[in-house]
Amino acid sequence: MPARPRTLDELAATVRARAGAAARFVVAIAGPPGAGKSTLAEALLERLEAAEPGSAGLVAMDGFHYDNRVIGPRGLLARKGAPETFDAAGLAACLRRVRSGGEDVAVPVFDRAADLARAGAGIVAATARIVLVEGNYLLIDQPPWDALAPLFDLTVFIAVGEEELERRHVRRWLDHGLAPQAARERALGNDMVNVRLVMARSRPADITIGALDLT
Repeated sequence: MPARPRTLDELAATVRARAGAAARFVVAIAGPPGAGKSTLAEALLERLEAAEPGSAGLVAMDGFHYDNRVIGPRGLLARKGAPETFDAAGLAACLRRVRSGGEDVAVPVFDRAADLARAGAGIVAATARIVLVEGNYLLIDQPPWDALAPLFDLTVFIAVGEEELERRHVRRWLDHGLAPQAARERALGNDMVNVRLVMARSRPADITIGALDLT
């Protein structure tokens, strides 16, 4: 199998080959904010499920966002999405339960329209041999995130250039209705701070990919 898959089919084949006959195989899909982790994870989940229905599940780090009622009093609303605005210990506990297998596991899912995490909004089925976990900070080498390392059997990192990520984040805030200057300030003051942290502090992944053909 190629060390650097170029298409979704190649990545799916690589994951299946590495998983082999394991009863539970956990794959981390990491990368900076805006790199396309959610899109890739959902496409990969669909491809794995098409080949073997019921064989794959998904856990998204965003489901472990602290609520605004928690981060507000801590003065972190402007930094929502930074590492300290997530329940990393809760994610680790969930992944330990997922790794144990044998039963369905309820997982939280972040509702972007409502800007909050919904408890028990997703299920990792007991039949899921391959579980994808996607998020910005899965590979960073600082506490408490480094405690996640033993919970992954395979790690994938999406590498996207800083200039392109800045363009994506500014565009996102423009699409949310911000004026050009405000959109740029929002992107540079929070999103790009998190981007640089992920790029500087993530451990090397087993597989590093760029843009994939997701068709």
